[in-house]
This record gives sequence, C-alpha cells and structure tokens, in this order.
Amino acid sequence: MNGNLTIVSEANDVERAIFYKKTYLHVAIALLSFMVVEGVLLRIVPQEFILQMMGGRLIWLFIIGLFWLGSVLANRFAFSLDRNMQYLGLGLYILIEAIIFLPVLYLALVMTDGAAVVQQAAVLTLFMFGGLTAVVFMTNKDFSFLRSAIVIGGFVALGLIVAGAIFGFNLGLWFSVAMVALAAGSILYQTSQIKNNYATGQYVGAALQLFASIMLLFWYILRILMSRK
Repeated sequence: MNGNLTIVSEANDVERAIFYKKTYLHVAIALLSFMVVEGVLLRIVPQEFILQMMGGRLIWLFIIGLFWLGSVLANRFAFSLDRNMQYLGLGLYILIEAIIFLPVLYLALVMTDGAAVVQQAAVLTLFMFGGLTAVVFMTNKDFSFLRSAIVIGGFVALGLIVAGAIFGFNLGLWFSVAMVALAAGSILYQTSQIKNNYATGQYVGAALQLFASIMLLFWYILRILMSRK
C-alpha cells in the first residue's frame, strides 16, 4: 500500500518508527522556527503597534479572526496530498502563532525577570507535553473519547475570548487554568490520533496538530505565571 495511505496502527514497526521520528522532528523544527520568527518580530515590529495590539479591541478582534482563518487554511494545506502545500501550511501556522504571541511575549519580556518567566513557562510546557505523550504511548489507551469535550470547550473558550475582547473584561486566572486543562486534553487526543488514525505520510499535518496544542498550553501557562507578578 502507498506509504501515504497506510494507517500507522496497521503499519509495521519500521514504518511506525519512521513516522514517529518524522512527526516529532517536525514538531521540534516548528518550535525552533517559531522562536526565530518571534525574535525577528520583536525586533522589527514597532513598540507602538504592539501596544495597540494589546489595548485595541478592534485590532485584537481582527487578529483573532485572522488567526482563525489562518488556522483553517494551514490545516487544509498541511493535510494536502502535495508535500509542498503541507510545508506551506505548517509555515503559515508558525507565522500566525508568532503574530498572535507577539503582545503577550512583549509584555512578559518587559516585566521584571520577564525572560525568566518565559523560560519557566517553556520548561513547564515541554515537561507537560512529554508527560502527556508518555501517558498515551505507555498506557496504549485510546483518548478519542475526548474529542467532543475538546470541540465544545474550544467553541466556549473562543466565545468567551471574543466577548472579553468586545466588552473589555478580564477572563481571569481560572479561565487560564481551564485552558491548560483543555490544551492537555488536546495533546492526549492528538497523540492518540497519531498512533491510531493517521496515515504514515501525514507526519507534517500530525506535527502541526501537536504544535498547535503545545502553543495553546504554553500561552496559558505563561499567562498564569505572569499573573503572579
């Protein structure tokens, strides 16, 4: 069977190992690329524009809309049969993540010990991701049952975020805690899907899904740590 169509759970040990290696290598490349792009944006984007992103409701709503549209397109590209389109989708998603992270990382870095806060959030995120990944691979449990909760939770969270942007209220610490739980559930679900339902040729799309969940987790861990300052 064509390697692009072979389901990972039905593949032989060598094919599965290659798929996992490519998937997590692409996750690592996506994270490193995000760091590079974010570093460039922090240097070239004027401080006044970043402050407008943080304080302008209409601008933030536009960015949320752009993020949603970009995410839809990136996912569609990443699961295309054309490999170049897949990388275009992953690259597009890295770029829109860097844009939406720009104000929160700027705010974190101008705080006292801001760099330390970002590093702590990154370490906690990677440890949680590693632990959740280990749970899926070591228990062999199917976490597909989380899909409905993740979809519903995602729509509720998006609604609250948009409402907060429109009416100017702070969603608070408990919202961030709930979103960390949602991101953790998403990592469990996506990792389970990678093991059981993806094809061996879909490692770019699989990496994008994991990268998206990692960034969601990082965003809200960072927000929680920033709230303590």
